[in-house]
Amino acid sequence: MNNTFYNSFDTQCREDERKDDYRTPFEQDRDRIIHTASFRRLQAKTQVFLSGEYDFYRTRLTHSLEVAQIGRAICSYLQRKSPFFTDTYFIDPHLVEAICLSHDLGHPPFGHAGERTLHNVMKQFGGFEGNAQTLRLLTETVYSDKVSRKGMNPTRSFLDGVLKYKTLFGELNNPKNHFIYNEQKQFLDFVFEGIDITKEIEAGKQRDHFRSIECQIMDWSDDVAYSLNDIADGIHSGFITQQKIEQWAETQNLDEELRKTLELLFAAMNEGNVERSLSGKIGDYIESCKIVETTNVFSSKTNRYRYNLVVDEKAIKESTMFKKLSLDLVFLSPQLHQLEKKGDYLLKRIFDTFAENYLGKEKFELNLLPKYVEQNIFSAPDTEHRARLLCDYIAGMTDGFAIRTYKRLFDPEFGSMVDLI
Repeated sequence: MNNTFYNSFDTQCREDERKDDYRTPFEQDRDRIIHTASFRRLQAKTQVFLSGEYDFYRTRLTHSLEVAQIGRAICSYLQRKSPFFTDTYFIDPHLVEAICLSHDLGHPPFGHAGERTLHNVMKQFGGFEGNAQTLRLLTETVYSDKVSRKGMNPTRSFLDGVLKYKTLFGELNNPKNHFIYNEQKQFLDFVFEGIDITKEIEAGKQRDHFRSIECQIMDWSDDVAYSLNDIADGIHSGFITQQKIEQWAETQNLDEELRKTLELLFAAMNEGNVERSLSGKIGDYIESCKIVETTNVFSSKTNRYRYNLVVDEKAIKESTMFKKLSLDLVFLSPQLHQLEKKGDYLLKRIFDTFAENYLGKEKFELNLLPKYVEQNIFSAPDTEHRARLLCDYIAGMTDGFAIRTYKRLFDPEFGSMVDLI
């Protein structure tokens, strides 16, 4: 079935055109992500709780799978309910699934704490940002050999879908988060083919909020998944109890509708029915979506910018409350902050040790990294590029591998001659 929503501009790849395949270009994008090492590593990266500490709680991988399911469900719902779409004109669920599966691909070990650590050590070299790292993986790392870095040759639509942020590091006065690397401007130029999207800023919009419809669906799917599922994990772990929620609610300015939502949550907790209750809300949040037409500098070029996703205010308000509840009772707890402090300490010492050996020197004193990594670093044109390659290696670590690397470097009673083979 030919989907006329997309044209050749949408399916074009930045590198060589792909060979003929029984799959659509977007199915190929999705399949390539699933079979990458970077995707598999998400199973051992922190979502809320340290990976491996408990088997029941979500990891970056299970979170990404849940986001992808929600994204596909939104596509199905909109195709059936929106007057704009038909059986031959619709938002491609395979494309949205690929984008959702990839949205956390570049996140480092130890969650957002690890992201902050790598940004702090990389500030003088162009910064670090999880979404920018995802873009780097797709365009320079996955499905390339260990020396020639060409990435997976994604379609324009897929690349655009993961570009949640479009501001360059060098364009910000004090960049703390939400940017892409300066050298990634070439991918912005490819995605927008020279069209000046800064006109949208002049129209009172921010460039980071100028997103394709697939990117908008991914973003809402992500919000739905972590606002509800982080609550579920927080309850099962004992961080969130009815008493703590009641005490928290007294410090918030909650209207009657939100208080009623919390009462329903209390009932589910008392009945041991939390997962089912919150899963039901996922369905409500999917059905809160609708599509509206819009006009902008890119809407005549592609249908991906002809439509905006509009979410019902009630769903947004509930989701925002759940995110705030998780933040205050789980993410700001002393227990998690202690783990974040430990993760920060580990990653900083690992980076500093590697930097001392590999940056600003013509010859390495020690062989601390795999040979192919050292070969890439040695071939890099300057210190900034070397630092980025070091950062790539550390960001790709799982939680457990980062801990083992730290122990190998600094614990005299850990490690052996063969554990690097």
